[in-house]
Amino acid sequence: MNILIQNGTIITMHNRKVIRQGAIAIEGKTIIDVGKNRKLKRKYGKGYEKMDAKGHVVIPGFINTHQHAAMSLLRGYADDLPLQEWLEKWIWPIERHMTPHDIYIGALLTAIESIMSGTTTVNTMYHYTPEENEAKAFTEAGLRGVIGHVCFSWRKKEDERALEDLAKNWHNKADGLTRVSVDPHAPYTVDPEYMKELKEIREELNQKYGSGKAPIICHMHVAETSDEKEKIRKAFNLKLETGVMEYLDSLGVLDKHVIAAHCVSLTNRDITIMKQSEVKASHNPISNLKLGSGISPVPKMLRKRVTVSLGTDSPCSNNTADMFEIMKTTAILHKGVTKKPTLIPAKQVLEMATIEGAKALSWKNEIGSIEIGKKADLAVVDFKKPHHCPQYNETNQLVYATKSADVDTVIIDGKIVMENGQLTTINVEKVMEMAEKIKVRLLQRLACNVK
Repeated sequence: MNILIQNGTIITMHNRKVIRQGAIAIEGKTIIDVGKNRKLKRKYGKGYEKMDAKGHVVIPGFINTHQHAAMSLLRGYADDLPLQEWLEKWIWPIERHMTPHDIYIGALLTAIESIMSGTTTVNTMYHYTPEENEAKAFTEAGLRGVIGHVCFSWRKKEDERALEDLAKNWHNKADGLTRVSVDPHAPYTVDPEYMKELKEIREELNQKYGSGKAPIICHMHVAETSDEKEKIRKAFNLKLETGVMEYLDSLGVLDKHVIAAHCVSLTNRDITIMKQSEVKASHNPISNLKLGSGISPVPKMLRKRVTVSLGTDSPCSNNTADMFEIMKTTAILHKGVTKKPTLIPAKQVLEMATIEGAKALSWKNEIGSIEIGKKADLAVVDFKKPHHCPQYNETNQLVYATKSADVDTVIIDGKIVMENGQLTTINVEKVMEMAEKIKVRLLQRLACNVK
């Protein structure tokens, strides 16, 4: 399909260029031209489906760099708890009763919510099974994603089989929409030798299924809470004299294809190592605040020129997959903590949600900005709303005023997956009904197990 989006304000995220009365020409999956409306209308008048974006702002689709998509099934199940209690007493026990079909439906629900709020790429970490999984769900929804299998020391052989199947069947598949990752859960659940082994497995999988243009990356939780070093000591009888990132560096597992989620409790040396190793960070402010985990030193990382992207974390620890909420929280949180209102301005936050997210996922050559030659992953946002009136600066409005419900149309890989607020790929009501039924069955299974 060829599409001409016209009469809109285009926020390209390429050198922070904004084009008012702008247009975007799309052929197949690819953006072939971006510029002023009057010029593109003359060049691409025939053979294109016209999309009128008057009163709308067109942005690159958001890139959510840390999710556990299937956990939408546990939204609201365990709130107002600290991380360790939340995991050990509530989440892990009920997750044992989730079937592959449950995981698939949970991921479908998150894919729907993500698309409807303008997100076009999601980096998710969960339990992979060959039968039904998050990759299948994302593909059916038309969502671009990096699909990871989470690894623990207690199931090494199972992890190895899952990673091989995941990479073989899903890496750079679904016409390029899906990539995969190797996901050590955390330094306190993956022992030092296994952490090194997983790096070797990633390298082997890259040789078999990856490439320089589409690498298999590593995705893990790092320094999520201040007591992580103590957790490592208890788990593996290791007393760390350094920060957690420095510990990982000593194992030789850090490189430019590692994305570290949370990064709350970092030392200055940890941040220096991240810069030197080109490790990317995923900032998850709402989840970290809700779980009482703390606040990531994002300004310090940015000063060191570490790539910082944004993530929602799961719909269980955040309760939504809304990147607009994440952007606003990121912008105002660090101003409040430091008492510096000029810190992390809106334009920088929007970059963290788009082009910096693409860098974090090693996908910057194809997504993250509206440029000629890149994939057509776009969100069209309706600015004809009272909370957008009057308008002075579109970027500031997107970060501080826009709601997820303002997203009107979403295009992924050149395909319209939502138009006028309606998904074109998935029956939303049917998925919601299935999710409610699964919730009931999960609680029944848990109750039977407890008894």
